[in-house]
Amino acid sequence: MAKYYDVHPDNPQPRTIAQVAQSLREDALVVYPTDSCFALGCRPGSKDGVDRIRAIRQLDDRHHFTLVCRDFAQLGQYAQIDNDVFRSVKAATPGQYTFILPATREVPRKLAHPKKRTVGVRIPEHPVVRALLEELGEPLLSSTLLLPGDGEPMTIGWEIKERLDHVVDAVLDSGECGTTPTTVVDFSEGAPEIVRRGAGDPTPFE
Repeated sequence: MAKYYDVHPDNPQPRTIAQVAQSLREDALVVYPTDSCFALGCRPGSKDGVDRIRAIRQLDDRHHFTLVCRDFAQLGQYAQIDNDVFRSVKAATPGQYTFILPATREVPRKLAHPKKRTVGVRIPEHPVVRALLEELGEPLLSSTLLLPGDGEPMTIGWEIKERLDHVVDAVLDSGECGTTPTTVVDFSEGAPEIVRRGAGDPTPFE
C-alpha cells in the first residue's frame, strides 16, 4: 500500500519532505504535486521506477521523460544549453514549461530520445516539489499523472491514493492540482519550436 502524506502547499513540513526524499533514494515511485499537474516521479537512476512509470501510463520507448530540476546548476548537468537558449529559458523559469534540449553524457541512455539524444528538463515553481528537490539533491525523473483512458490528469490526492495504492509507494498531497500539463518548447535545433501548448504562456517562444 502507498503511504499518504498531507503537506502544506506553501510551507511543506520538513520532516515529511525528508521522509519522501529518503524513500526516493531507496528507489520508491511517488506521486507529487507540481505547478501544472500531479506527476509520477523517481530517481533518474532507478530502472525499476522508470519501468513502473512506463507500465502505469502504458508508454513506449519513444516517450520523452522529463528531468525536474532544482536550479540551473542541476539542469546544466543533464542538458546542453548555449547562451542564447539559456537567456530564453531563464526568462521563463521557474514555471510551467518543459524544455527539450540536447542531453549530456550524464543522462542515462534509456532516458534520452533514442535517435536525437535529447532530454526534457524543467524547473518548477511549486513550493512542495522545490522543497523535495532541495532535500533530495538530484532531479526527479517525471511523467504527468495521466492514466490510460483518462481524458485529463488526476487532480485529487486521496483519489490518486485509492486508484494507485498498489502500484506506487507514496502520494504527496498538498491540495488539488491543475489539469493542464506544461507547455513544451523544443530547443534541440537552436530555434524554439512549440511542441505542446499547455499551462505556460507560449507567446515568448512564438
